[in-house]
Parts: sequence; structure tokens; C-alpha cells
Amino acid sequence: MAPKVLISDKLSPAAVQIFKDRGINVDFQPDLGKDKEKLLEVIGQYDGLAIRSATKVTGKIIAAADNLKVIGRAGIGVDNVDIPQATARGIIVMNTPFGNAITTAEHAIAMIFSVARQIPAADASTQAGKWEKSRFMGKEITAKTLGLIGCGNIGSIVAERAIGLKMKVVAFDPFLTPERAVLLGVEKVELDDLLRRADFLTLHTPLTDKTRNIIDSAAIEKMKPGAFIVNCARGGLVDEEAVRKALDDGKLGGAGFDVFVDEPAKENVLFGAPNFVSTPHLGASTSEAQENVALQVAEQMCDYLLEGAVSNALNMPSITAEEAPKLTPFVQLAEQLGSFAGQLTESGILTVRLEYAGAVADLNTKAMTSAALTGVLTPLLQTVNMVSAPVVARERGIAVEEIRREKKGAYETYIRLTLVTEHQERSVAGTVFADGKPRIIQVKGINMEAELAPHMLYITNEDKPGFIGHLGTELGKAGVNIATFNLGRDRPGQDAICLVEVDGEVSQEVMTSLASVSHVKQVKALAF
Repeated sequence: MAPKVLISDKLSPAAVQIFKDRGINVDFQPDLGKDKEKLLEVIGQYDGLAIRSATKVTGKIIAAADNLKVIGRAGIGVDNVDIPQATARGIIVMNTPFGNAITTAEHAIAMIFSVARQIPAADASTQAGKWEKSRFMGKEITAKTLGLIGCGNIGSIVAERAIGLKMKVVAFDPFLTPERAVLLGVEKVELDDLLRRADFLTLHTPLTDKTRNIIDSAAIEKMKPGAFIVNCARGGLVDEEAVRKALDDGKLGGAGFDVFVDEPAKENVLFGAPNFVSTPHLGASTSEAQENVALQVAEQMCDYLLEGAVSNALNMPSITAEEAPKLTPFVQLAEQLGSFAGQLTESGILTVRLEYAGAVADLNTKAMTSAALTGVLTPLLQTVNMVSAPVVARERGIAVEEIRREKKGAYETYIRLTLVTEHQERSVAGTVFADGKPRIIQVKGINMEAELAPHMLYITNEDKPGFIGHLGTELGKAGVNIATFNLGRDRPGQDAICLVEVDGEVSQEVMTSLASVSHVKQVKALAF
């Protein structure tokens, strides 16, 4: 019997036709997603659900979806899908992460022109019959400096367009390598340098703990008088109150926002500010982009329902049923090794090198490498997944190397991950024991054995007497319970590493006190 798919949002007729042409029974009800009760009533009939943003796939809907195998989101955002509940029920959640890039980049360029020439206000004035030529004195963008915060898929397209408009482009992005920057024709700079130099600043980065309010009052204070800010990425990257004050004070020449902290933004502190241009989250809203993501999601869902092929899945790696029992623990190990190294890395990554030794070298290394890249990139790009990670790494000029070898050393099989950055190389190795659990077996060439846990402390120190006692005392004073304690050292009296599993998050105050412990060189909190 042919699979049955419900389309509960507006998708293009061409996407509907793809399902039909490939033998899928498709039920096109573009307004059904707005009726939660009706959707709840009928969802149990379908093998697949294709949506945009109007349909809210809640835990309640998923609980009633007895036959559902795949949810396909035409677009990148999946805030309207309860992914943990879908995963618990074995439902794959797919999106189309790269279909809107050009459209979003073009919107950012349009915003730059809009604020530079005050186009919306000039239009309103002219249509009101005022003809205020002297009021709307604009700025040329030719020869001006554009500062990009984030130079990934969308940011690099903005850079290319800006260079074509004869702008000078500088970029702040920890993942942007010098070689990739040269290829794009941009100058890689630190954030403070970008703030100081940019005539126009535009953001193209996910919203994470590190990027939240990356442009605040202190950052604006460092900018040129009369500079412009454009945000078509995510609400929350820019402090809206600080921008309003800077516009009112004349510190900023203008700002253009397509995204806001609270959406839909019926009221906002920025509304009515001098030379403030706003749009209602239109970054992906062109007919071409909507068509692209609709066709993409239809093809992906058909591939899975008819052939079992998984692509752009947010909650499942690309692994066949035959491979799964052997491969899954090593995929988990690879992602943990990547996360371990990624959380310790502050500078731009040039190369990710993966060495597979022994029996693991005969498995699907592509899936393991994708998992490792996901771990490496997730600390800064929280939306990355096993499917998108290789693409994101390639876009950012990160070289990925795989080495397969026969058994070497004490362990029958292991994975070693090495990160090469602009300043150093860092390696970490691990294996899977008979109990099926991944273990760390070496860090920076120092042998040790440790199982990774949700909350850990990574400490590098000099191998000197008194260190362990002092460390334990500080943790005890702070009320931090030690679950496990793992040590390794290069040689007596030299460099040593300590991995401590603790029962919960450690406050910054405690981290500061640990950094002052005798013989400690570095303390870092890790989460897995």
C-alpha cells in the first residue's frame, strides 16, 4: 500500500505533484494546520506530514500520530515541532536548511540600501505630497566598509554582493579560516576591530549563548558615529533598547531589522525611532525561495518513505538499518570526541582530522565523520546536525581528513580526532568498550581513561604534590560534588590533565576560584 502524506500548510502545486508523480497518496489541505483539533483528529491516518510554520506539531499531535514516520519542514526553522517527542516516537524530523540563503542575503542588502537612503520614510513623505528633498540626505555605500558578524552560508553571499557594489568587507567569525577569507575577498578581523571600522554592520549568525546581545550598548559605543546596523538573522543578537537609545542620540545613522526578540512584533521599543526600517521577518519570503524549499522537502520525504534514504534529518543520522547495531556506539563516540575538542577551541579551525584504527576503520566512516563535525561545530552553531555539518564545514573552508589504519597500540580499535587551528593542534582519542559505552583514552597525547558525562571539568595542571587536595577542597567549599575523578600525565612533574565529573553546572564564581588553585594552568566546564 502506498504511503499517505498530509500537507497541512501552503506548499506549491509543483511540490504536491512530486508526491503524486512518485506514487505517494497526497492529501493537500493547506489550511488544516491552523485547526489544531481537526489536525489532532486526522493525523493518525498519515505516514508523512509536510508543513511550513503555521502548523504546530505539539507533543499532543505527535502522541496521536500512530502511523507517522516523517515530518518535513519546508524551511529551516523547526520551533513549531516538538523534536524530542518526535524522536521518542521514532518520527524523523527533516528540514531544508539551505534553500533560503540567497533570498535572506538579498534582503540584508536591500535593508542596507533602505537605511542608507532612508527609502521608506522618503516614500511616505513623497506620497503625502511633501517633496522634502533636503530632508532625506543619504549615504553612498561605494567604498564604505561592511562588517559581517558571521560569514557562513548567508554571510558569504552578502559579502560577494557587497564586494560587487565596491564595498570593503571585514568579517568576524571564529570558524572562518584565513584561506576561506582570501577566497571570499574579505578581511578576517576580531570583533572590536570590526566595530571600530564598519560603516555598515550586518549579522548572519545563529542565536546562541555566545551571540545573544553580541551588539549591546558597549559594542555600539565602539562603533563609528553615524554607522548603520542591519539584522536579518535572529532576534536577540542585538540589544533593541541600546539601538533605540543610539538612534535617538544620533550615535547610529540608522538601523534595519527583519527580526525581533518577540514576534510577531505588534509593539517594539524600536518602532518610531529615527531612520529605523523594519519588515515582518521577510528574509525567506520570495516566491523562488518558497518554491525551492517546498520542492526540496517533497523530494526528501519521498526518498525516505519509498527508499529509506534519510537526508537533512535533525534527529537521526544517515545510517542504514544493517549498519545501526555496530555503528551507533561509534557514532556517539565520534560526536563526543568532536564536542570535547570543539568546546576547548577558541580560534578558527583549519583542519579536522579523523583517524580510524582497527575494526572501526571498516565501518561507515562518513557517518562517524559527520557526527564528529557535528560535535565540533555545535558549541558555536547550535542548529548544526549530522547532515548539515559537512556542508557547513566546507562553506567555512575547514579541511576534513580521514585516515584509516590497522590496529596500532594497546586498543583493538579507536578513533582519534585532531583539530588544527591557527594557533595549535589538539587531539583526543576514544574507543567503545564491551559494555557499548564510549570512553576517552587519550587527550593531547596523555593517556587516561574516562567516560564522558553531562557535566565535567577539564583541567590542565602541573604534576605537583598538593594539587588534588587543593582542588578537592575548593570544590567541597563550593558545595560541588565529585562523581568521578580521572587523571593522566605526560611524565612525573610535567604536564597533567584532570577530568572531573560533577553533579551539575559549575558557576563562574567557582570556575574563577578553581583557576587560582595551585599548579592549575586552565579550567574549562564541558557539557555532553
